[in-house]
Amino acid sequence: MAAERLLPSTEAEDLVKLAREIARDELAPVASEYEEEHRFPREQFRLLGRSGLLGLPYAEQWGGGALPYEVYLQVLEEIATAWMSVGVGMSVHVMSCFALATEGTDEQRARWLPDMLGGELLGAYALSESQAGSDAAALSCRAVLTGDKYVVNGVKAWITHGGEADFYTTMVRTSPDGGRGVSCLLVDGSTPGLSAGAPERKMGLTGSTTSQLVFDDATVPADRLLGAEGDGLRIALSSLSSGRLGIAACAVGLAQAALDEAVTYARGRVQFGRPIIEFQGVEFMLADMAAAVESARATYLEAARRRDRGLPFTRHASIAKLVATDAAMKVTTDAVQVLGGAGYTRDFPVERYLREAKVAQIFEGTNQIQRMVIARELRRA
Repeated sequence: MAAERLLPSTEAEDLVKLAREIARDELAPVASEYEEEHRFPREQFRLLGRSGLLGLPYAEQWGGGALPYEVYLQVLEEIATAWMSVGVGMSVHVMSCFALATEGTDEQRARWLPDMLGGELLGAYALSESQAGSDAAALSCRAVLTGDKYVVNGVKAWITHGGEADFYTTMVRTSPDGGRGVSCLLVDGSTPGLSAGAPERKMGLTGSTTSQLVFDDATVPADRLLGAEGDGLRIALSSLSSGRLGIAACAVGLAQAALDEAVTYARGRVQFGRPIIEFQGVEFMLADMAAAVESARATYLEAARRRDRGLPFTRHASIAKLVATDAAMKVTTDAVQVLGGAGYTRDFPVERYLREAKVAQIFEGTNQIQRMVIARELRRA
């Protein structure tokens, strides 16, 4: 069942319709096959780029759509409803463009941003390390300026699109001064000395490659520094605030897919002479699932509208990420329960939805970190 949306313009309605058609015709039919075979959906990302969907919140000057986050996130939700790996990848790519779009010089943006927003270049976001996950200021991947190049050494961990991306928005240490010693480099995927580790063996999102990035005397031109040295942690945290809204939208899309599958099954499954959707035990469960989906959608849209109006939204983004991903975990679990034994098999997609929902509570800041962010903002109020 398609989500009912109150969109701000006819253009936005047409865009969501386009996303829904692509999701239905190009993504949903192959999602299970790609996930089963651990195949990376590179051509699907190119299709999204050529359709104008990978640069929606960025300026038209650089090839973007100049649309509000309120619209972009609803397009993203439609994509994630059909295929979570592609939705998450789209969110990561858009977040990976953020540093260049907001901190880059006009020369840097003109050189790289059009191909990034057009989908010819696929992005990744390289912040985490094995000992620096939630504690981003503890990262140790080191960049030393030598002449007109940075020489980078270290290992990044848990990188979505690792080994597949054409560019990596990478946070590196340029001085020992804690969080003030972190800088941001736009690293080309073909950089000498850069390699990717073996893909992680994950419980879900198996169509989305996740790996380590190894920098072994990797040489990065100095003109790929975004902002000034020492701006990296600020850039990273700003990127994450917007990125968390993307994950919230993806989580809602996944929950919507699970709800739709559960309702369809409950209408068709007959026990004791009537569809199981007519039994109170099932219908109440479905009602709670629907309430969770609608509530989570409203939460991320409220945060997005604040962002679009230039209002503070860090706390609201963390609330949206927390609420939406917890809802996705609950809704996908209940969808498996509605389908019963069938839901525990791979003949139906809800078992995959359940596996995919779990990581949404972990990446781009665990939900425990979101609670810390929310509490910190409350203390400042």
